[in-house]
Amino acid sequence: MPSNAKEVQVQLVTEIQDEDRNETMEIQGPGQFFSRGDTQVLTFTEHPEESEPVNTMVTIKPEHVSIKRSGGVEMRQVFQQSMETENLYHHTYGDFHMKTYTEEMDFQSLQESTQGRLYLSYKMTLNHEVTQAHRLTLTFEEESES
Repeated sequence: MPSNAKEVQVQLVTEIQDEDRNETMEIQGPGQFFSRGDTQVLTFTEHPEESEPVNTMVTIKPEHVSIKRSGGVEMRQVFQQSMETENLYHHTYGDFHMKTYTEEMDFQSLQESTQGRLYLSYKMTLNHEVTQAHRLTLTFEEESES
């Protein structure tokens, strides 16, 4: 871990909406945040109930955001404002092709405020079939010294 890494508390809220349903998932836990030049990185581990832990690394650069997950699932999803990106999602149930069209990206660094925030609004198409609207809100704040 880099020397400028900070211990943070992470909250990830993902909202998925399609024609007939809304789904909200929330994850909370400890993580680390560090920056190198104009790149900022947030790492944390998800602990799903039905599978092995998933390590998540969110890399934020001025022009794009990358979310890499490894462990119970394998994927690297890239978000670029008003652009479509593609990737494969490797899951225990098989591989899924994903197309992501990023509508909105907003980032507030932990260096600018006491709470960092990443907001992404995007459309995702899974296996060329189902397109859903997604909103991802990732907030993180430095652990208080106690």
